[in-house]
Amino acid sequence: MARQITRKEYDKLQKELAYLKKEGRDEIKERLQEARAHGDLSENAEYDEARNDQAKLEENIAQLEKELDSVEVISDEDFKKGVVHIGSQVEIDDNGSIIKCLIGSSSEDPELISVSDDSPVGKAIMGKKAGQKFEVELPSGEKVTMKVLSTKYSHN
Repeated sequence: MARQITRKEYDKLQKELAYLKKEGRDEIKERLQEARAHGDLSENAEYDEARNDQAKLEENIAQLEKELDSVEVISDEDFKKGVVHIGSQVEIDDNGSIIKCLIGSSSEDPELISVSDDSPVGKAIMGKKAGQKFEVELPSGEKVTMKVLSTKYSHN
């Protein structure tokens, strides 16, 4: 199954890819030209460093392209009212402690914790509705029961 991401995350990755392909490549090209101007390339540390950075840049571009080819973008229509999905902003009761989190996304809100959909909590909470309890097995093996207090789709 393809990894699901929100439209915002997809757009962010596309923007990063476009930046690397244009500005990133232009910067490396400029550095290579400048290093070549210094003469003998066999003993030119600046040239070697620019070539290494170029290889890393191309690797990052290839990795982003591969990632973008293998994701499924979740649209607003994919969200059922009140059901936790990637991109959901959720309030959880963890044994009396209220946790505000964003599922499967990076949170720009300092009050929200980002929870990966691949994490134990992320996997356990997917598809739940407000009022439902769910059990999470922690890496230590301990099982914890939590409750969804509220959920809404975050357009962040």
